Amino acid sequence: MLVEGAPTRAILFLSVRIHLAFSRGLIPFIFALLFMAIAQQPCHAQSPEMPPAPQPAPLPAKVSELLHLMNDPELRQWLEKRQAAEQPTPAIAETMIESGEAKARTRYQALRSAIPTVPAQIAAAASRVREQAKNSGFAPATVMFTALVCVGFAAEWFFKKAVVKARFGNPLVAYAVGEFGPWVTFMLVSSAIFLAIDWPPLLHVVILFYLLAFIIARLAFAVLKPLTDAGALSAFGTRRIRLFIAVLAVAGATTSLARPLSIDRDVETIMSYGFSILLLLIAIEAVWRRPENASAAEQRTVVSVLYSLYMICLWFFWAVNFLGLFWAGIYLIVLPRLLTAVGRTAEAFAKGRWPNDNKTSARTVLAVRGARAFVIVAAVAWVIFIWQYNPNILVRENPTIDAAVRGALKSIVILIFADLCWQLSKAFIDARMGDADSVASSPSADVARAGRLRTLLPIFRNALAAVVIAAAVLTVLAEMGVQIGPLIAGAGIFGVAVGFGSQTLVKDIVSGIFYLMDDAFRVGEYIQSGNYMGTVESFSLRSVRLRHHRGAVFTVPFGELGAVQNMSRDWVADKFLLRFPFNTDVAKAKRIITQIGEQLKEDPEIGPQILKTLEMKGVEQIGDFGVELSFAFTALPGRQTYIRRQAYTMIRDAFIENGIDFAQPAAQAGGEDKSDAAALTLQKKWGEQMARSPSPRT
Repeated sequence: MLVEGAPTRAILFLSVRIHLAFSRGLIPFIFALLFMAIAQQPCHAQSPEMPPAPQPAPLPAKVSELLHLMNDPELRQWLEKRQAAEQPTPAIAETMIESGEAKARTRYQALRSAIPTVPAQIAAAASRVREQAKNSGFAPATVMFTALVCVGFAAEWFFKKAVVKARFGNPLVAYAVGEFGPWVTFMLVSSAIFLAIDWPPLLHVVILFYLLAFIIARLAFAVLKPLTDAGALSAFGTRRIRLFIAVLAVAGATTSLARPLSIDRDVETIMSYGFSILLLLIAIEAVWRRPENASAAEQRTVVSVLYSLYMICLWFFWAVNFLGLFWAGIYLIVLPRLLTAVGRTAEAFAKGRWPNDNKTSARTVLAVRGARAFVIVAAVAWVIFIWQYNPNILVRENPTIDAAVRGALKSIVILIFADLCWQLSKAFIDARMGDADSVASSPSADVARAGRLRTLLPIFRNALAAVVIAAAVLTVLAEMGVQIGPLIAGAGIFGVAVGFGSQTLVKDIVSGIFYLMDDAFRVGEYIQSGNYMGTVESFSLRSVRLRHHRGAVFTVPFGELGAVQNMSRDWVADKFLLRFPFNTDVAKAKRIITQIGEQLKEDPEIGPQILKTLEMKGVEQIGDFGVELSFAFTALPGRQTYIRRQAYTMIRDAFIENGIDFAQPAAQAGGEDKSDAAALTLQKKWGEQMARSPSPRT
């Protein structure tokens, strides 16, 4: 048993060691040991006298099963993972740095070796285009492109001749046609000719890219013209921007032709770097030569140096393909000035289109704010496009950062849209309130409608502001990944709790809503409620502000108003009494009052305020020392006191001229004693009669 079991254990041990060696990557070392062992053994020929070697015994079933398991791929994979886990791994940062350095070195060497081949490849591509055009019966690409551009310019010349003879009613339309009409004409004519010709493949690509670049550059030049005319850009800045756009258009067309013309990728990259350096030099030259105040030369030098370093950093971000940082830096400099220029241009457009509107009108706000919003949305959309389709952005591998960046970009668009909606609504409401304020001398129906608008529009504006802010905040939170469902539910529960805890506040708000629905009072009306009286100046959600005719201000919650006496609604009937002697000719007095009423009605200042002129009603009562005559008139609310004072003056003068006296209290002195109480009573009646006044307003 011992002899028979030894080979089995040896084979099992050898199998395990072999598989462990395989799992640890020691196969070459084992093969070397086996080769050395075989080489050291002598090679003897088998002599006939030696007995034949015994045949090995068959392997047991368990050993065969073990060997079969050792050949299982899953077991090998497990052994490899175990061996990799036992070995020390280098740091991730070191690995990334080393791999990045190796890639950069390889890329640099490839570009350096490709630099000498740039002229040859460009010449070969040009030769292929020229040869294909010649074989197809076409002139060289430069000649064909020049001819196409000349035809477009000829069409522009005819268009300008036609526009000079045309007459436009709107100067803004004439300006737009004069500036953008030639570009549209050039684009249509050149595109039509290009599409009508059957070009050779390579010549077709060359003409197409350079024609598109030329048309886009012409459009940019046409856009710069209104900005310069509006004062948003200086002449120096316009020239440098035109040069920058021209070089950028040529660079875009040239680099885009690299692949269709079979130019090497490294050569294409070198061409892109060359054009980018040229654009960088143009920008730096514009910074150093910009016109400024000569007295601040030292400060200008420092600013120019900082701007130059900033532009070099931007170029570096573009060179290493950090497009997110590159465009963020571009926006940081260009966007504020571009928004200012676009705002001035839009304001000039609105002023030329609607000369009677002010800066706060809805159309002007829409033009200015809408133009700025369009620029911001376009900038954000471009950043989103770069973020979406640039595979070299490392932070996109982190889902949290990627979602936060996308949410922030979308939130900017949401806030811009909310601001535009609020500014338009506010401008519309302010315009309507201004119209309502200007209807002071209109008929009664218009005045009532204007007063109601002045009452409701401020409350509606405040409510609209709250709605816009709440909607914008919730939408931004939703875009940032915050679950707003629990916030809305919590806000509802909090609102119920606040409602139970502040019943007085809720009562004031609800009462104010019903007062406004009933149209109980409006801004500018004189009301009285309990101990509070005054002119309504403004509203809030819970109170009304009253200005007393003596200057005091009452802020009264709606819940405390109760019954409201409105003294300024529709019309006011004013009545007063005057006392005359018993022998007064009442008929004569009535004729005099009728003449005074006609004079008041014909007065240019007082007449429009009188709805029913002054008239005498007759004898009201007979007093102790004369008769009391009743007078009345109907006027606009708030003007009755002024009209009554004028009527008092005219009645006094007319009655004195016609010999009609006013009754006066008389005291009788004689042998008969009069009680002091009777005299005091008589004086009290006279004082109350003279101090009687229907309204406290002046």
